[in-house]
Amino acid sequence: MVNIEEKKDLAVDLFKQGYNCAQSVFLAYADYFNIDLETAKKVSVSFGGGMGRLREVCGAVSGMFMCMGFLYPSTNPENQETKKTNYAAVQRTAAKFKESHKEIICAKLLEIKRQPQDPNPSVRNAEYYQKRPCAFFVARAAEIVGEEINNFHQKKS
Repeated sequence: MVNIEEKKDLAVDLFKQGYNCAQSVFLAYADYFNIDLETAKKVSVSFGGGMGRLREVCGAVSGMFMCMGFLYPSTNPENQETKKTNYAAVQRTAAKFKESHKEIICAKLLEIKRQPQDPNPSVRNAEYYQKRPCAFFVARAAEIVGEEINNFHQKKS
């Protein structure tokens, strides 16, 4: 079982430290999945900004999906049941995120054009945090991961 509020707060804190949305969610759960932080940072960095600022799937959602890969792994390509379990978790978590925010696409969440953006990351300052709702997306994605983990443990009990 995980303390969901602690994980949400950690994810938002990581985001405010300058980690991107995907990293923030994934790093918040790295200890739970026994992933060293440097590896977690590297594997999740490309998913920020809706995948490298392409503004596709929200990075917080991608971070959430990466966590589902560790919670419901499918490592044998012939095992259809584990793939199904993983894909069901991805679809379930996406639906929960959509219940809260109506979308999982970065550009639509931010109400900007859906096209590759300048690859330079946005400067993180008070104005950025005031106009961008990303911290809310990070918090919700981290919360959903915690709910999934706790439900996973309850089913095993």
